Formats: sequence, C-alpha cells, structure tokens
Amino acid sequence: EIIDEIRETVPGVALSTDIIVGFPGETEEQYQRSLELMKDIRFDKVHSAAYSPRPGTVAFRTLPDEVPPDEKRRRLKELDQLQESILREINSNLLGQELEVLVEGRKKGKWQGRTRTDKLVFFQDALPQEGNYQGELVKLKIDQAGPWSLQGTPAQVTLA
Repeated sequence: EIIDEIRETVPGVALSTDIIVGFPGETEEQYQRSLELMKDIRFDKVHSAAYSPRPGTVAFRTLPDEVPPDEKRRRLKELDQLQESILREINSNLLGQELEVLVEGRKKGKWQGRTRTDKLVFFQDALPQEGNYQGELVKLKIDQAGPWSLQGTPAQVTLA
C-alpha cells in the first residue's frame, strides 16, 4: 500500500533496495517471500549480496552462519536473474521515449550519463553541437534497452 501511494504521488519514481540472501537463520520460506516482494514491487535497482560474516561485527559474534555457501550462491543467482528479468521489462518500456540525462563523462568512445531515475545511458559523440558535455543535461531518445543500461540518440542539448 505504501509503494502504491508513493507511485501514485510521484509518477515514474524509481525504487531501489539492498537484499542480503543467506543471512543467519534465513529459511527457504523467508527467501521465497523476498522473491515475491521483488516481483510485487519491481525495484529499479537491487543491490544484492550473499551474507558473509565480517569479523568484529555483532552478527559475527552472535549469529551462527548456518546457511551453506552453495545455498547462498543458488539464492543469489536466482534473485539476480529475477531482477534482470524485471529490469529488462521496465527498461524496454523506455524505448522510443526522450529522457533527460546528466552527462557524467566518456567511456570507450561514448558519452555516459544517468537519468533522473539513475538509469545508466550511453550515447555516441555525434551531437548537434561540438563540445564537452560532461556535467550537461542532454535529452536522449532511447533506442536500445538492456537490463543494466540504455542506449540513446541525442535529441536536444541544454548547455549550462
């Protein structure tokens, strides 16, 4: 209900979370509920990791690491695959849209930047104007969408 209210109040909002699989005491049922929550909420970004004890932490001193390493790897792989499929669908809905991108810099001959919802976008050098676009806002038409990044074509440049 809270997520629905957020999405109604802020259309196009991007939601992210961190998920640790295999935390001490995590049951298969609890893990499956985490997957169901991911399917329901459809996060734009999930930072995921398998639990590993860190010396000096309370968890290290007080919680037995009882989820086997193979099970942690299985859970993490399954969770990451689910998130990849969710992102593939979310990002494919952006095809053909024009999005404002804050240019961060260049990488391997392409400019890269992020949308207002923190989606990574790459675009070619061929812009209507010559110059350094780092720190500038560029409007891009999204031509390709993968789960982890987008590719765009410049539509408009707003120089500071």
